[in-house]
Amino acid sequence: MTMIQWFIFFLAIQIIHYICTWKLYQKAGRKSWEAAVPVYNAIVLMKIINRPWWWVILLFIPVINLIMFPVVWVETIRSFGKNTIADTWLAILTLGLYVGYVNYNADNLAYIQDRSLKPKTEVGEWVSSILFAIVAATIVHNYIMQPFVIPTSSLEKTLLVGDFLFVSKFHYGARTPMTPVAAPMVHDTIPILGIKSYSKWPQLPYFRFPGFEEVKKNDIVVFNWPVDTVPYFHYMGREKYFKPVDKRSNYVKRCVATPGDTLQIKDGYVYIDGKRLQLPERAKPQYSYNVEVTQGLSANYFYKNYGVTDQFYPGKVGYIFTSLTDEAVAKMKNDPSIVKVTKLLNKDGVREASTFPQSNNFNWNKDFYGPIYIPKKGATVTLTSQNIPLYKRLIKVYEGNDDAVVKNGQLFIHNQPVKTYTFKQNYYWMMGDNRDNSEDSRYWGYVPEDHIVGKPVFIWFSWDTHAKGIMNKVRWNRLFTTVGGNGEPTSYLPYFLVAIALYAGFSIFRNKKKKA
Repeated sequence: MTMIQWFIFFLAIQIIHYICTWKLYQKAGRKSWEAAVPVYNAIVLMKIINRPWWWVILLFIPVINLIMFPVVWVETIRSFGKNTIADTWLAILTLGLYVGYVNYNADNLAYIQDRSLKPKTEVGEWVSSILFAIVAATIVHNYIMQPFVIPTSSLEKTLLVGDFLFVSKFHYGARTPMTPVAAPMVHDTIPILGIKSYSKWPQLPYFRFPGFEEVKKNDIVVFNWPVDTVPYFHYMGREKYFKPVDKRSNYVKRCVATPGDTLQIKDGYVYIDGKRLQLPERAKPQYSYNVEVTQGLSANYFYKNYGVTDQFYPGKVGYIFTSLTDEAVAKMKNDPSIVKVTKLLNKDGVREASTFPQSNNFNWNKDFYGPIYIPKKGATVTLTSQNIPLYKRLIKVYEGNDDAVVKNGQLFIHNQPVKTYTFKQNYYWMMGDNRDNSEDSRYWGYVPEDHIVGKPVFIWFSWDTHAKGIMNKVRWNRLFTTVGGNGEPTSYLPYFLVAIALYAGFSIFRNKKKKA
């Protein structure tokens, strides 16, 4: 929706509010015109229904307001004696329009100024508690911290499959929801029911609160997968439907290039502006190898001795591994059961069809890639028939130029030829440490700034599906560890348990003192 459309929508809501409530305002001892003044009318309404003024703020927070509006509708009719279950359901099912019916029958109703004096039902208390627990949890989920589980091995050895994380929204600045009509605290699908959790319409413009830091090279970042789609086509059967930005699948990768960088991959190693990228000590990149052996070796052997968790399969000679660290390779060379370990790389200049930008203009593959420029907000590039495949999707989809088309190697916007383009936002390049077993920017390109979700900061639980026995499946050394930093992760579980014990002891002491 454009700003003009949002203004019209907001104005229509205010008009409907005035039509449905002006007599109720009068009945409560206020002026009818107070129902017509935006925002002020909400503050006055909170006084009428005897609720705190800060509820008004909740009415303007996307997703949370979907919970608050029905609460306000019900509280309004109850302030005028409409307390039955039927009244409650009518207020909710008519999307608040039942308030209008009550409004025009207000002369026959008594205004209850202090509803707190009326007895409260046990069911009503439970409902109120649950609703505000959902509101509080949604605020934390959207703006402070979100739980996340690692589903794939693209960052294996740094983040493991089965790690349960807390992802900070405030490090890079919390992004406000762009899809305001959605179920709280779920992503694109409602669990169990398996149905879509949101309405594509309306859409709010992108906005991000100020953060404490910017995305830096080597940061592990959670972001929305830019090319996420659903199998839906418009009625003309031409345009494929992409999910709303904030409802696209959540991915987690390492940021290897930031806005303004020029990235190149040689022999599988990342170079930024001509210099090889130095990964932090905790990062353990993995590559594909052919391992020749003297005898058949089991998956359990490789798991116990070399920490191999990804699948491997028989090759022409020995086994082919998609994910081995440098440390594992060094140990294998001293294993009497292993004859030879050879790194598997594509040849330089041989095009891999699946790599971005899927154009014959670029003979790139996962091991020899680039150089490629990472666009920076405000930077201008000259467009040529050679580089248009790199920037076509950015300009059309991520930058909002819906009518951008390429004709005969020339980009057109608004039917006008474009020879240069200035970017409206920053872009990033994300890759997995598990280089040959990671679906990352090498295959689908840039990650726009408005797709950034947050920064993983804490592992609170970790579950190893390969281990045998319930107690062994819990990775105790990873519980309550930080994600960043160098060296092996340090568990803060003992400190957490001590803190719980101290709090429990203090609570027992305080209760005994009160009884005394």
